[in-house]
Amino acid sequence: MANRADNSISVLAIQGKTVKLVDTVPMGEMVAAVVFTPDGKRALAAKFPSNKVALLNVDGQKVTYDKKDLPVGLWPYNVGITPDGKLAVTSENGNSGRSDGNVDTVSVIDLEANPPRVIDKIMVDESPEGLAVSPTGRLAAAILLSGSDGPKNQGFYNRNGKVAVLKIEGKKVTKTGEVAVGAVPEGAVFSPDGKWLYVGNYADKNISILRVDGDKVTDTGKTLALPGSPASMRGRVQ
Repeated sequence: MANRADNSISVLAIQGKTVKLVDTVPMGEMVAAVVFTPDGKRALAAKFPSNKVALLNVDGQKVTYDKKDLPVGLWPYNVGITPDGKLAVTSENGNSGRSDGNVDTVSVIDLEANPPRVIDKIMVDESPEGLAVSPTGRLAAAILLSGSDGPKNQGFYNRNGKVAVLKIEGKKVTKTGEVAVGAVPEGAVFSPDGKWLYVGNYADKNISILRVDGDKVTDTGKTLALPGSPASMRGRVQ
């Protein structure tokens, strides 16, 4: 668990329905997100202020940080890993996490390389914050604020955010399209079968429902109203 204000990562042990804190790993600066590799032997953490992704080693309940970092784009906020554990992608929202009218990036990390390294950067338009990787491993979705969080008197302001659709072929990641969603989209998750993508719109207090057909993502025009503002989303692969 990433502790932004404490500059640390908490290690939680899960046994049945019991969860307890077993360790805290100092990271030296703010971390915005952390994710395990599928084999559970490694974790990646987004070091927000220094524009890096930290590599952590996992051995059972012991997590260690050897201060090995990868340089990525400006202000990395989220990290996603493909189901086969070969690639990681980041969302780098620039400008300390706020829209400013400038394009931003997604970095591609080769986790099979020794040591792991950044192999590509993809322009995805403005302020990707949320990030989701499909359980099929064929797609990723970078969730773009796209000016929807900016002051309305600014030239880059937009009423709605967007989803940047990223096609994954081996170790090649390509932006193939965009889909408009609601205001200030942040969280996103694919359905377990990869046929649906759900995007949480923080300002609109709802979820956009998108259909996934192969490599194509389209808006169904349907939303799910929520009692509050969704800041993040997670799903469970069955």
